[in-house]
Amino acid sequence: MERRTFIKTLLGLFAGVHTLPSVAGKEGAQARRVLIQHSPLAGFQYYAGPLLQGKLSHGQPLTLQREPHNQYDKRAVAVYWQGQKLGYVPRRENRVVSKMMDRGEWLEAVIAGLGGGDNPWQAVTFDIEVVV
Repeated sequence: MERRTFIKTLLGLFAGVHTLPSVAGKEGAQARRVLIQHSPLAGFQYYAGPLLQGKLSHGQPLTLQREPHNQYDKRAVAVYWQGQKLGYVPRRENRVVSKMMDRGEWLEAVIAGLGGGDNPWQAVTFDIEVVV
């Protein structure tokens, strides 16, 4: 067993793994999702977030996109909803996610929570899962 496979399996034992009936691209084998991160969305107020806030709901899928040439953060990971940029994985929390994406790990993200109020850091929280 490869070291990476062993570690993913081990993490799955401790992280409440969910078995999926079918995941495209996993050659018909059952895939599992392991929660690796829960974060607030950074920069929500600077992108399409405020315009889309009424359309967002819990559980909706998000798309993660690496931006290795970002002039402010070489580990930047942008977060999109239906093709619209909502913001970023917070800089202080993007190290592991960016490394996993650079290695070709299959990550999925979903909206975990929607907050109210004036604090943009409470507007959207999201979960990132690795599919193993």
